[in-house]
Amino acid sequence: MLAAYLLVQSTWVLVAGFRPHHSPLGIASTAVTAAVMFALAFGKARTGAALVNPVLKTEGRVTLIDGLLAAAVLVGLVLNSLAGLWWADPLAGYVLVYYAVREVKEIFFGED
Repeated sequence: MLAAYLLVQSTWVLVAGFRPHHSPLGIASTAVTAAVMFALAFGKARTGAALVNPVLKTEGRVTLIDGLLAAAVLVGLVLNSLAGLWWADPLAGYVLVYYAVREVKEIFFGED
């Protein structure tokens, strides 16, 4: 579902030529969110492996996607604020679509 949403939203932003606005508080908040998501993903994956719990390991992967999403938004915000590259955020969305689809295939059809 996330991949489908990102695909539609990124395409819409590019086609419409929407120019996102940025703020220092938004950039800082997104940076904190990315750091927390990556820490949670690492902790869940490590705990899931130690407990041999496939559900917790999978949850760690999903949280990693959340961290990647926050990091992509952060990169897009920074590139837009420093260089005026308004299209960086939707392009990062396409990269995340690829990664999310790959992870879904691995979660549902593959083994570790």
